[in-house]
Amino acid sequence: MPSALLTAVDSVSHIHLIVGSNSLASARCTRSLDVGAKPIVLAPEEATLHYSIKKRVEDGEVKWLKREFKKEDLTTLGREEVDHVVDAVFVTSGSKSTEISSLCRRLRVPVNVTDAPNLCSFTLLSTHTDGPLQVGVTTSGKGCKLSARIRREIAAALPPNLGDAVTRLGTVRARIWEEDHAADLSQDPGAGEDDCGQPATFNQLITAQDREATRGRRMRWLAQICEYWPLRRLATITDADIEALLRGYTSSHGLQNRDITKHGQKHQGQILLVGSGPGNPELLTRAAHKAILSADLVLADKLVPSPILDLVPRRASVHIARKFPGNADKAQEELLELGMNGLSAGKIVVRIKQGDPYIYGRGGEEYEYFHSRGYSPIVLPGITSALSAPLFAAIPPTHRSVADQILICTGTGRKGAAPELPEFVVSRTVIFLMALHRLSTLVANLVQDHGFPYDTACAVIERASCPDQRVIRTTLEHVCAAIEEEGSRPPGLLVVGKACNVLRPCRHKWVIEEGFQGFEDIGAQNDFTFLAEIASG
Repeated sequence: MPSALLTAVDSVSHIHLIVGSNSLASARCTRSLDVGAKPIVLAPEEATLHYSIKKRVEDGEVKWLKREFKKEDLTTLGREEVDHVVDAVFVTSGSKSTEISSLCRRLRVPVNVTDAPNLCSFTLLSTHTDGPLQVGVTTSGKGCKLSARIRREIAAALPPNLGDAVTRLGTVRARIWEEDHAADLSQDPGAGEDDCGQPATFNQLITAQDREATRGRRMRWLAQICEYWPLRRLATITDADIEALLRGYTSSHGLQNRDITKHGQKHQGQILLVGSGPGNPELLTRAAHKAILSADLVLADKLVPSPILDLVPRRASVHIARKFPGNADKAQEELLELGMNGLSAGKIVVRIKQGDPYIYGRGGEEYEYFHSRGYSPIVLPGITSALSAPLFAAIPPTHRSVADQILICTGTGRKGAAPELPEFVVSRTVIFLMALHRLSTLVANLVQDHGFPYDTACAVIERASCPDQRVIRTTLEHVCAAIEEEGSRPPGLLVVGKACNVLRPCRHKWVIEEGFQGFEDIGAQNDFTFLAEIASG
């Protein structure tokens, strides 16, 4: 069955025809009024009018036509600008449901019939509203109670005041558009008076393509904030933050060139390369946490999860690497340039790298870059996912009589080239990072060229230590089919070797394990014992 096309309709001043007078008709009236529409209730004079509708009729909010539905109502009760055709029809009771639905479909008037999905051309979503933010859930007529439950769960997971953040970011978008539009007018010789002569910018080499590129950069900058800032941080954004963001973009694309001074002397900037671990903030080192709290500017990898970024203090600027296929080197150059700009302004610059900075994190390259320019980075280690992810998946990379060595490899070489792969050793556990996007090629090369048997146990571990962690236990023979069927959930890694079957053997083509057993239970037994001792006196 195809999915429904979900849309948001501007219903201000629309005419909504509501057939019926019961509690559902009352709910439809309320919904119509909430979106700025004008509801008209059709119900006989002798009908029992719901008390809420009666109150709205008395207050002049709802019009009540005291009669049964007539065919011509669809083409006479609407707005003049649309030839009096009504904008939508809600049928909540009555024996003419099928007839009304057929007439509406013929006129292409949206119609909703209560408890009759086959007669509806549209259904209402269970909606959470927070100012301009609306989150709608539909089960396509399969269960309104379930959609309401799902909507409540989603709403409960959202931070408060997110609607205010939407409004403020919308203001930023509007200001960017207005400023760019004003800049276009100032650059266009024909935009002002016809006979004003040549403008001062006549000889300035600024093309339409240049202006379009500038506009695109500003909009991409705003999109990056919306995409990568943690929702909790977005939800607390203030008008002052908005002004700082706009000023910050103007100077060095997100850096405010303020001088940081103490006792009249300008501070020397400081750069820290910080490993954030596999993802769970509980796995940050104390040194890494302290560094994040001290930051003036944070430069983070794209895959650093929100719970880590939630720790960044509000005063700090945050820039997320815009790394995607084909743009990795350019994004890296941008981060390094931003880091130097921050250091020259005397800032504490914290470069957050997922896992450990020196385990396929280009940490050594970044150290050389900053050191060659007069800044000696402080490097803080992180727990690498190469070793922690197997632990969270109940895979001991070394195990007596099974595996006596570990090899950590990358699945992607420089500039995306295929790396040199290891030969098969039966007692070795091989861990491939950054390999899932070219998994089929990797597996084929391991089996065909490097002696790995097809039945070698393996596991894909994704989002290790995060609430949505997933482990797929399988073999090299079936791993590609498993990922193709189950989908991908980056970041992830591949573990290959007999160790994968030591604690949790896989006896099927593949087995899926969802979720992460967190650290909340650590010490819980001792806490319980302590409380019991208090209770016993």
